Amino acid sequence: MVAHIQEIDAQQWVKTRSSLDPNESTFLVWTGRIYSFIPGEKRQLLFKILGMSVSRCILTAEGRWDFTSRELTYYLNPETDEIVRKWENPWTGETVPVMHVANSPVQGKFKGKLPVEVEGENTTFVFDLFPNYPNPLADDPQFAEYCPSANYQAAELFKITVSSADLVNSELASVTQLKLSWDRIGQWLPWMKMGQRPGYLIYSATGSKVGGFTELPPLLQAEINNRLPLYKQAPKAFVDGEDMTSWLYFQKHFPAYLAGETFPLPTAEE
Repeated sequence: MVAHIQEIDAQQWVKTRSSLDPNESTFLVWTGRIYSFIPGEKRQLLFKILGMSVSRCILTAEGRWDFTSRELTYYLNPETDEIVRKWENPWTGETVPVMHVANSPVQGKFKGKLPVEVEGENTTFVFDLFPNYPNPLADDPQFAEYCPSANYQAAELFKITVSSADLVNSELASVTQLKLSWDRIGQWLPWMKMGQRPGYLIYSATGSKVGGFTELPPLLQAEINNRLPLYKQAPKAFVDGEDMTSWLYFQKHFPAYLAGETFPLPTAEE
């Protein structure tokens, strides 16, 4: 059966990505791998990854949905699945602290219609994104060894598949099952201290929606319970200001990185 394209209301996307209930924090979780991709070199498996997002959607008086979330991703040893705290760079030979992803907030606004692919009993949301914006580290000489170029440029390819019946079930605030596929072509991460060496990182990951915090993988539960209780729930309201990114987080916490502190840095509850 060949998928056909149809348009659906943003409300159904809200049910997929988060929940129609503004009092509910909704969790996605993903696992995958990160490879090096350097022209003329054999690829290397650098890390496994394990991550999560906790989100909330709030319907505004204008009929728009405000999406607000926080997300974590950990870089794991590909052989032992343990969190990597120090990484020996195979190209420079230098051992550097690992700055795991701790982005809060990550936000958006949903309104109107969007296209989906419908095939049999499943509906798939496809988002091919190509972010390209000035790198916040580029203008400061102290970040010369950590900034690959003046612009951050990447490809982010998402496919999210859910039950079509869940989308139209008015009794459900959130879909019951979700399959996530996420691939990224991205630049070297700032903490890797690769300067402007040629090459990219290839991310390949899959994920799902889980029923709540206690259904997250044990590693994530332990990290959040012990060091990052802020990530037990989504922000309670849309937060003014720009989204947190790995580049801004590195810029903000550069002194802690140089001091070799453990990342993500501890964060208290909201």
